[in-house]
Amino acid sequence: MSEMSAMNRKLKQTVAETISKQVECVLNPFVLMNYNKNEKFNKTEIECLIREFTVLLGEPAAPGRAVTGLDRAKFRSILHNVFGMTDDMIMDGVFRTFDNDNDGFVGIKEWIEGLSVFLRGTLDEKIKYCFHVYDLNGDNYISREEMFHMLKNSLIRQPTEEDPDEGIKDLVEITLKKMDHDHDGRLSFGDFEKAVREENLLLEAFGTCLPDTTSIEIFEQRVFQEQLEP
Repeated sequence: MSEMSAMNRKLKQTVAETISKQVECVLNPFVLMNYNKNEKFNKTEIECLIREFTVLLGEPAAPGRAVTGLDRAKFRSILHNVFGMTDDMIMDGVFRTFDNDNDGFVGIKEWIEGLSVFLRGTLDEKIKYCFHVYDLNGDNYISREEMFHMLKNSLIRQPTEEDPDEGIKDLVEITLKKMDHDHDGRLSFGDFEKAVREENLLLEAFGTCLPDTTSIEIFEQRVFQEQLEP
């Protein structure tokens, strides 16, 4: 029994040391570069987010090996289990938007910077974020085809409807008429931004890619408050 207790203490110490090193390595440059740029999180909150990241990552990295980050599967699991997202296409878009360096993993800095917009972003930041999520192929436009696939994924099909695809195509044309200001048959960032500023409800026109208020409150309560309780 005493040997088991000693092993548990050793494991806890190893995890604590891992977190401490990550906080030291990531927090200091992150704060120096970003904290004075109207950053959304204070120092304590950033430390809590790093601890949460470490927990979500799972087992500590082996000695001498850097922690890579959250892979697509783990990140999608967080979006589903924590924030209630269910649309595979949209979740992939959110992952791609967090993964700034396109290495297939969300690292600690990407986690903190992504959550600053995801949880507490301004309208400007959210417009850029949503556009990037919806730009499925990364060509800086939202095409008819992309709109069709996203709307088809996000809308509930009526079982009595004979040809649901035709209804989706009609909706795409209506959306383009509303948002395509330069009439080139696709949405540029300028088109999307102008449309959303005129009507904020269009921010998530092609699928839910931001958390609702309740999900944000639950996440922040657990990560920022419960972690600080003795």
